[in-house]
Amino acid sequence: MKAVRISRFGGPEVLEYSDIAQPAPGPGEALVRLDYSGVNYTEIYQRSGFYARSHTYQTPLPMVIGSEGGGTVVELGEGATGVAVGDRVAYCIVRGSYAEYAAVPAWRLIRIPDAMPTPVAITLMLQGLTAHYLSHSSHPLKPGDICLVHAGAGGVGQLLIQLAKLRGGAVITTVGSRDKAELVKALGADHVVLYRETDFREAVMQATGGHGVDVVYDAVGKDTIAKSLRSLRKRGLCVNYGGASGLVQTIEPLELAEAGSVFFTRPHLADHVATREELAGRADDLFAAWGAGKLRVAIDRELPLAQAAEAHRCLESRGSRGKLLLKIA
Repeated sequence: MKAVRISRFGGPEVLEYSDIAQPAPGPGEALVRLDYSGVNYTEIYQRSGFYARSHTYQTPLPMVIGSEGGGTVVELGEGATGVAVGDRVAYCIVRGSYAEYAAVPAWRLIRIPDAMPTPVAITLMLQGLTAHYLSHSSHPLKPGDICLVHAGAGGVGQLLIQLAKLRGGAVITTVGSRDKAELVKALGADHVVLYRETDFREAVMQATGGHGVDVVYDAVGKDTIAKSLRSLRKRGLCVNYGGASGLVQTIEPLELAEAGSVFFTRPHLADHVATREELAGRADDLFAAWGAGKLRVAIDRELPLAQAAEAHRCLESRGSRGKLLLKIA
């Protein structure tokens, strides 16, 4: 089968489009013939070696890259339950999706509703589930809460803005251009900050009367984290869930105290979908919201699997306005 793999860590140039052996489903697994693979920062961290020390997201070399996909179940391994051959499914947090076929633990597969296009279902996997745990678990937003969402026009950002509004929260978000500002306003953002023109902390303090926000959802990382902490109200929470500008390496404990006795966390999605019950519950919430017309899903573009490197360059340059997908021929 065709697949994209890496044999060393590095930039997009290390992605190799090649022929490899098709996997066979092991015990408890299903073989999925993939139609699409999602493109996420998770794969950039895999490719670059940032996750080389991660126990949760292991990256043994050589490996087929990719963390989520969608397609059709074509074979079941011994003891696999919950899905049947012919089911249309989506999944995430299983390495090896930049390929024509993937062997996936059956319990991780989510059946796609008949009325839902596969690209929408994939968008509601890694990015949708991330937005869900951020808004429902890391800091369960409630009416009256104010949150700061960095990179609001990105894949997670767009969904997070909408989920925050559905929970009754007010949203301040940062974007890099005026067209992105119009995009997030249409999604319900209450205040939009053009971070290239305005100091976002000053804008937050002005919008909140000097009090700061209850929670910051920060996927930008190195370039924003210091001011994110200083944008919080006293005893607020900063959730750093990514590093588009570079991973955060250190936070001085005293800085948390000086920022107002604030809290800081760096979560993994894997820990928030660790059981079938939690995974299915979050997916059901997202699918229901989309089905009711309460959640808009933005697909930025689809690229052929062979152009995975181009997809990575687009994501790293912050050039996307929604989900990037690799279409599997």
